[in-house]
Amino acid sequence: METGFTKWIIVITVVMCCLLELIDTSIVNVALTQMMGNLSATQQEVSWVVASYAIANVIVIPMTGFLAEQFGRKNYYLASVILFTIASMACGQSTNIWELVAFRFIQGVGGGALMATSQAILVDTFPPEELALGQALFGMGVIIGPTIGPTLGGFIVDNYDWPWIFYVNVPVGVLASIFTILFIRDPERIKNAIPRPLRQIDWAGIILLIMGVGALQLVLEQGEREEWFETPYIVLGTILAIIGLVGFVVREMTAKQPIVDLRVLTKSRNLSIGAFLSFVLGFGLFASVFVFPIFCQRILGFSAEQTGYILLPGAVVSGLMMPVMGKMIQRGISQKFILPVGFTVFFIFSYWMSVRLTPTAGEGDFFWPLILRGFGLSMLFLPITTMSLAGLSGKDAGQAAGLTGMIRQLGGSFGVALVGTYLERAIFQNRNALLPNISLYNPETVTRLNAFIANFRAKGADLVQAQQMAYAALEGTLMKQTSIITYSEIFLMIGGFFLICVPLVLLIKRAKPGEKVDLNAAH
Repeated sequence: METGFTKWIIVITVVMCCLLELIDTSIVNVALTQMMGNLSATQQEVSWVVASYAIANVIVIPMTGFLAEQFGRKNYYLASVILFTIASMACGQSTNIWELVAFRFIQGVGGGALMATSQAILVDTFPPEELALGQALFGMGVIIGPTIGPTLGGFIVDNYDWPWIFYVNVPVGVLASIFTILFIRDPERIKNAIPRPLRQIDWAGIILLIMGVGALQLVLEQGEREEWFETPYIVLGTILAIIGLVGFVVREMTAKQPIVDLRVLTKSRNLSIGAFLSFVLGFGLFASVFVFPIFCQRILGFSAEQTGYILLPGAVVSGLMMPVMGKMIQRGISQKFILPVGFTVFFIFSYWMSVRLTPTAGEGDFFWPLILRGFGLSMLFLPITTMSLAGLSGKDAGQAAGLTGMIRQLGGSFGVALVGTYLERAIFQNRNALLPNISLYNPETVTRLNAFIANFRAKGADLVQAQQMAYAALEGTLMKQTSIITYSEIFLMIGGFFLICVPLVLLIKRAKPGEKVDLNAAH
């Protein structure tokens, strides 16, 4: 445990690193078009800039516990920060798309350690009775990072050039490296640990993890763009994901020294429930951040920077509420009571958004729903995290942090993939459903069409041009209405997913802060 100035410098360091890692999951999204032009890349090629980072992340995150034990947590953390920083500089210097994709993968390898290891560092930095506060500060980075990524990216792209979305990482990475060297220390159990000989390392588990989780992330990232199972490599990826994941689970449950100790899930009921709820949290967090900017930019015509500023107040509220939630849990308010409120609040946000999505919606229409989203997320992340890690320490805490981090990331990937696929397909289905209402035999349609024609003729078009333009405008109106219906359905779907999780909270074992869970007995 650390005290005083050192404790808070460690908190600043790990939150900085967590923010770096999560901002980079979304900051590049607003710069892809500019990258396509500068690097002469197609839309399919530039999508790998996002996918390569996510694949590297999800492979490394569950292995962080083992790697920290093997090489020393401080050494591993420092190496990851340095690797992330150097890769960020290299990304900005890239001269072609595949060079950028390669450096983004390396950046993801470095970044994958930052979140789970940061969480494990905080577990050892704060005493059990203050763990909720430490996790609250960590949660500020987890919630704010993906939300401010598009804001920061939009500002940089609009005012500078795309390499600067990577260069901004460098000074923060250098500062984090210095703080890590000066202030972060290995706990005694890691200092005294004897690294496993190479022959005793679970190489089979590593290979199955890379194959299973890596292939699954690849399928989720690229499936929608490649028309899913109509593309051979997506089919192959799916087969490899199934074989790899099944083999990985069997291997890790039976190996004497597994690379990822899945048995910890069977020893703590709260961790098992928390892992599932982490998946739900990742689903809602990333899916809502993914779909809202698309609606604002495609339907309302907002810029990326403008959209980011709309999301910012809710993220700030969520960050400010994290320490409040930490204090509440620290004072004995059970996660079992907070979580149902959080899930219900997120459902209300989703329903509210579904009715606020209109063709004439402005920035003010989304302010209060997004503020409510911030409250909801603050009541979910911290209770889920503290519930999952309560009673765990040492190696078990590191394994649990890695597992929940990976599952939250996969939840986000599933959310984005599912929402993206539903968006593309439901728009056409809803269009076909609305199309019978548009007919030249329908007086309302004729009136609208004549109004369009009169408007275009008043602007100087001849009759034929005005008729063509009127039909195009009518099609545009139809597609806008169709899109609004589809986006509303998506928010209702996300909200419903959260609402059905409320009964699951009843299975949580209530524990006082700092109470130990017996890891030698199954619940």
